[in-house]
Amino acid sequence: MIKHGKLLLLSGLLIPGIAMAQINAGDTLGTTEDAIRTELESQGYVISEIEYEDDEIEVEATLDGQAYEIEINPKTGAVLEVELEDDDESDDS
Repeated sequence: MIKHGKLLLLSGLLIPGIAMAQINAGDTLGTTEDAIRTELESQGYVISEIEYEDDEIEVEATLDGQAYEIEINPKTGAVLEVELEDDDESDDS
């Protein structure tokens, strides 16, 4: 019984950490589309688009229902910016 209790406690401590895995500015993801996709998907992100634009790589992805735009330096693979996308982009007109 004690083993089961320890296992439940351990899993309770690990699961929130996994769910909160988030990319931050300064992290390194890679310089190729495949490397970036692999790294983000391994952390639970669902990629909707990867495009090369204005000396940066822009990735649109979701994690736990939240949409993110991630900007990456194509030469170093470093994350430049992570922006939480606002789903409420409605017009008041």
